[in-house]
Amino acid sequence: MITAYLDAAAVGNVRLAISPAIEAISWLRLTVAGRTHPIYGDPGAAARFALRDPDVRMIAGTMPRGLVGYMPDLLSPSPAFGDPDRAWLDQVERMAATSPEDAEWQVAATDNPSAEAMAAVDDGTFARRAADAMTRFWSVAMADSWSGLRDRLQADLVERARVMATEGVGTLLSSLHTNVRWTGAAVEITKPYSHPITLNGLVLSPAALSWPTLLVQMEDPDDAVISYPANGLGIPENPDRDAVARLMGPTRANLLRDLDTPRSTTDLSRRHGLAAATVSYHLSVLHDSGLVTKSRHKRTVLYQRNDHHEVLR
Repeated sequence: MITAYLDAAAVGNVRLAISPAIEAISWLRLTVAGRTHPIYGDPGAAARFALRDPDVRMIAGTMPRGLVGYMPDLLSPSPAFGDPDRAWLDQVERMAATSPEDAEWQVAATDNPSAEAMAAVDDGTFARRAADAMTRFWSVAMADSWSGLRDRLQADLVERARVMATEGVGTLLSSLHTNVRWTGAAVEITKPYSHPITLNGLVLSPAALSWPTLLVQMEDPDDAVISYPANGLGIPENPDRDAVARLMGPTRANLLRDLDTPRSTTDLSRRHGLAAATVSYHLSVLHDSGLVTKSRHKRTVLYQRNDHHEVLR
């Protein structure tokens, strides 16, 4: 388990931001692994064409053989404040500025890095070439689709910001993923190993192209990132709400639509003007049907719509 301790000052440095670098490296990772995305499908010919570039091929040589495993943190620095497009330029600059010493240990920590990658580490050019590679991959495989992807991620940020403003940082952290929990003093993240760390801040980034995987970057106390699966990615732009209501009844359908963010029975009862017992009954049916998940935050049970069934929104 990762146990990331945050004191009061660090909690004050928890923020939400879109990370273009995470999207780019996740798309490249799918391309290298020969996999398809559960929502966005095949990375496509453009992404595969980008692998012909020697610098892109070099960083591909640090990718895990599958979709699980460590990648060099320098490829996904935490995003800066402000506009996501400006954040991407800043991230590329920070990649290039990575010290040879940091590049060396990060590449060495990957699973069987390629000879090309190790040669670039040895001659001190890995960081600069990695930044060039990510810039080229973005231009070839990401730039045309970025605006639509950015809008989806921005919609998730708006809702998460509302949760943080109205229910607090702890509720927000515990709502990101079933494997993430806020204890009051630390963020606990379920992993098959132990890694305690004291953070100076934390960036929470909604992710689309790594969906539904939770990505965690916790080696540097000043550059910690949790990339959580963004909500709403598989939802049609104009779902037939009347059809959903006919399928499961209007009350249950309305409750399900309202569970895009974790909510308690009491919260739903107030929002929908229903008795708590009525809400509890409908939630139990939705949970037993696999349409919602539940988690506990302190003494409160929170329900949230399951991403795998969000087409029923």
